[in-house]
Amino acid sequence: MSSRGPQKSPRLRYLPLGGLGEVGINMWALEWENKVLVVDAGLMFPQEDMLGIDLVLPDISYLLHAGREVLGIFLTHGHEDHIGGLPYALKKLNVPVYGTRLTLGLVKPKLREHRILREADLREVRVGDSVQIGPFHVETVAVCHSIPDAVALAIDTPVGRVVYTSDFKLDPAPPDGHPTDMERFRRLGDSGVLLLLSDSTNAEREGRSGSERDLHGAFERIFSQAPGRIVVANFASNIHRIQHLVRMAAQFERRVVVVGRSMQQNFRTARELGFLEVPDGVAVPLADVERVPPSKLLLLTAGSQGEPLSALTRFAAQRHPFLNVRKDDWVVISARPIPGNERMVHQTVNNLYRHGARVFYSEVGNVHVTGHAQRAELLEMLGAVRPRFFIPVHGEYRQLLLHSELAKEAGLGADQIAVVEDGETVELDADSMIRGEKIGTGLVYVDGLGVGDVEQVVLRDRRHLAEDGILVVTLTLDRDTGAVRAGPDLISRGVIEPELSVRLMADARAAALESVARFADSHPELSLLHEAIHDAVSKTVYRQTRRRPMVIPVLTEI
Repeated sequence: MSSRGPQKSPRLRYLPLGGLGEVGINMWALEWENKVLVVDAGLMFPQEDMLGIDLVLPDISYLLHAGREVLGIFLTHGHEDHIGGLPYALKKLNVPVYGTRLTLGLVKPKLREHRILREADLREVRVGDSVQIGPFHVETVAVCHSIPDAVALAIDTPVGRVVYTSDFKLDPAPPDGHPTDMERFRRLGDSGVLLLLSDSTNAEREGRSGSERDLHGAFERIFSQAPGRIVVANFASNIHRIQHLVRMAAQFERRVVVVGRSMQQNFRTARELGFLEVPDGVAVPLADVERVPPSKLLLLTAGSQGEPLSALTRFAAQRHPFLNVRKDDWVVISARPIPGNERMVHQTVNNLYRHGARVFYSEVGNVHVTGHAQRAELLEMLGAVRPRFFIPVHGEYRQLLLHSELAKEAGLGADQIAVVEDGETVELDADSMIRGEKIGTGLVYVDGLGVGDVEQVVLRDRRHLAEDGILVVTLTLDRDTGAVRAGPDLISRGVIEPELSVRLMADARAAALESVARFADSHPELSLLHEAIHDAVSKTVYRQTRRRPMVIPVLTEI
């Protein structure tokens, strides 16, 4: 791919806004002469070092520039990393939202919670439909994933066709009977594809992803042998897995209790829309759980990623208000940890074992199959579509790079492939692909009611406080003479045990007084005294403890 050069005619711009360089916050756009079509609007759950953060969103500030017309947002399926950020985006972009029936069904409760459902312009499309959105003609193509009603997109643009696989796998016999429509992808390839954007989540994994039906044997053994309650933790939006488990419960005459707000909401929505079949009498309200014998009970819960406030984590730590782990519970964590969540998942597993449960998870028992294509399937997709140009999407950098190498195996040259991360735009015409200018992107943090008011500097300070604590130095000075009238008093939190810190605090006070005494005759600005006290106290503490607490001088003049 060449670098940006002189341009005479309009070019199509590919704008990665999220999901390239990390797992989650999937969001991207196509731009033609300042008209923009956005695809997906995901979120990401915070990593361990994002202290106090509730959610992470992509930065959409580029879309808000004057003179740029956003035509709509097209959602490909109902997973949080593709729809979770939509309410926040719609508060700034009042545009139509396109999606399939289940996808919009899962979106509506989110919009209602944010009190914007009434104003939202939701437009339902079916699998196989086409819709004209400005200069873009968008066709939905059926793909198999871990949620029903998922689609890929074939987008005809003024310079050629762009195919976006979204999340997909090649399961020849999926639970809902709707496999990925490879015949349609081949026909698209036959008629010519300018650019393919394909899922890289499992680009590191050889072979094929396997079928949801491959879990039947493992689940059957668990259901036939479990002496008491069966608890299954799963992604709340993995409707295929939930359907499988409901059928197993009915087969083994167990009642199903759904635990956790997100799981209950998705269970109800999928059932109301006809994407989840639950035989009469199988589902039991949470309030009636104690009326069902343990050996006849299946608990479905979210929390497979060890999220601190999830139902499973509280269940495992015996902190749930209604249900807690018991001896002889069999607990299934039917998901693979998202990179970065491994420690939290293992902590949950440890707590379950501590309280007498038997646990099945990714390392123990065949209780999960991925919803994402692995290398053999990615190669098959490349062979079917045969694009002129290729950009790997969805994944951390190593996954994008490995997918690009797979594209070379499929016959694409290095100049036909672009490995880019968030904000690194690509421009195309019918014959070429070049790098465009870098646009402003990044992570927007949601902390309580605040959206975007926590920046990296705030997170840095939170990490500093968490790692080394805080030391506040208070001093009262005479306004006229600069003499110390009171203090210094020191208040420490998270630095050292109070009974061990007598000498340290005394030395820190002496250092603070000495730094003030150096300016006794010059009446300096308070900011200069702040800096001097900060440096003196910090050096004293570090010399004795090798720790660097946050030191905050508080000076008052009277």
